[in-house]
Amino acid sequence: MRIPCPYCGARSSHEFAYLGDAAPTRPDPSAPDAAEAFHSYVYERDNPAGPMDELWYHSAGCRRWLKVTRDTRTHAITAVAFAGTGEGGR
Repeated sequence: MRIPCPYCGARSSHEFAYLGDAAPTRPDPSAPDAAEAFHSYVYERDNPAGPMDELWYHSAGCRRWLKVTRDTRTHAITAVAFAGTGEGGR
């Protein structure tokens, strides 16, 4: 699988470290239900078939975090941008 880095161009997935689903947000540790919320955040994840936003770190390249939209059935990548910025837009 090749990932089109907005800075470095298309590179092998071996140059990247996979973090996972880009959707979950870290719970508030001071919330009354923090223990249950953190359990869900860490252990309960969906495993969808189809397009999914994922976080990948380009460890052997520009060392930037990327938000990659990838179809989990075919591994086809439809969009890539720098995580948290919206830049890149491939």
